[in-house]
Amino acid sequence: MPFKSQKAELVLTVQEQETLEAIIRSRTSRMHRIERARILLSYAKRESLSSIARNLDLTRAKVERCINKALQLGVLTSLNDLPGRGKKRTITAEAKTWLLSLACQKPKELGYAQELWTTRLLAQHIRRNCGQAGHPSLCKLGRGTVSKFLAGETIQPHKVRYYVEKRDPNFEEKMAQVLCVYKQVELYRKASQDASELGVFLSYDEKPGMQALESTGQELPPVPGQHSSWMRDYEYVRHGTLSLLAGIDLINGHVHGLVADRHRSREFIEFLRQITAYYPATAKIRMILDNHSAHISKETRAYLATVPNRFEFIFTPKHGSWLNLIETFFAKMAKTLLRGIRVSSKEELKERIEKYFDEINALPVIFRWRYKLDTFFQD
Repeated sequence: MPFKSQKAELVLTVQEQETLEAIIRSRTSRMHRIERARILLSYAKRESLSSIARNLDLTRAKVERCINKALQLGVLTSLNDLPGRGKKRTITAEAKTWLLSLACQKPKELGYAQELWTTRLLAQHIRRNCGQAGHPSLCKLGRGTVSKFLAGETIQPHKVRYYVEKRDPNFEEKMAQVLCVYKQVELYRKASQDASELGVFLSYDEKPGMQALESTGQELPPVPGQHSSWMRDYEYVRHGTLSLLAGIDLINGHVHGLVADRHRSREFIEFLRQITAYYPATAKIRMILDNHSAHISKETRAYLATVPNRFEFIFTPKHGSWLNLIETFFAKMAKTLLRGIRVSSKEELKERIEKYFDEINALPVIFRWRYKLDTFFQD
C-alpha cells in the first residue's frame, strides 16, 4: 500500500500562486523569500517533503518548518521572519545614546589629533572607555555596528558640509537694494531700446589669483584609436598670478576689464577712470560691488571726490557675493578660457584674457537676474 502523508495539503489561490512565482523570478527579492516560495510551490504540487529538500538542497526539517508556518499563519506571512526572531540585543539603549553623543563630538576634543571621526577610531575609543563610562555592553563593539547605528540616525561625523552665515545685520536691506537695481534694469529695457536713455548699470568684482602656468613637455593632440583627449606632462612652470577687475554693463552686456598684477586701490581707481572715459560725461554710473577695502579706501574716496555725482555704489551684503551677476560671468570664464590654459608668461596670459574680452564684446550676452525677482517684489 503506497505511503500517504498525514500533513494537510496546501491549496494556493490564483493570487498567491502568482505572487510566489513573481518572487522566484525577481532579481531583487531576498534569498530566503525565494527559497520559501519554491518550497511552497513544490508542496502545493503534491511533492513530498523529502523530495523538496533533496531538489532544493535543504534539510527536511527546514522544509517542514516553512510548510507548517504556511499552514498555520498563511502563505504570504510564512515568507517573512516572525517578529522576535534572531539574536537578542545586547547593546542597551543607554549605551547606544552614549555612542551617538561621542560621534557628535570632535576627536580633538577628546585628546586625539584627528579633526573628524572614522568608524575605526570611534570604535577603538568606545572599546577603551565603555567600561569606565558604565556601558560594558560595548566592550566588543566593531566598525560595522558603529556604521549601522550612525546610519540609523543619519549621522555622518566623517563629513563636513559648509554653509554661509548671514553676519551682516542689514543683509535683507542690502539685498533688496541690489534686487531693486536688477528690477529697474529690467523695466528700463522694456521701456526703451535706446541704451543712451537708460543710464549705466554695472555689476563689478575682482577675480584674483589667475595662474600663468607653462607646460614643461610637448602637448600631444587627440589621436583616433589611441587617446581621445589632449595629453600633457603633469609638471608645469608657474610664472605667477594676475588679477582681473571686470564689470558687466547690465543694459547691453558689454564687459569692461582691467588685467593687473594686483587689485589694490590704485588698480580699482584705474578701472574707474577707464569706465569714466568710456561713458558720456552726463551719464550716472551705478555699480553693484562688494565691500572690499579698496572700494572704500581713502585713495578711492579721494578720486571719487574729483568726479562728484558720477558714481553710485550699491554694496552687496557681507557673504552675499552670490547676488552679484558678475560672478556668473567669472564662472563662465573659468569653464571656457581659463580651463586648462597654458601660457609661456604672464604677458601672454594678459593678452589672451584681453583678446577673450574682445571676442565676448563682439557678440555681447546680456546677463539677467531671474531668481525669485518677481516673487520678491510681490511679497
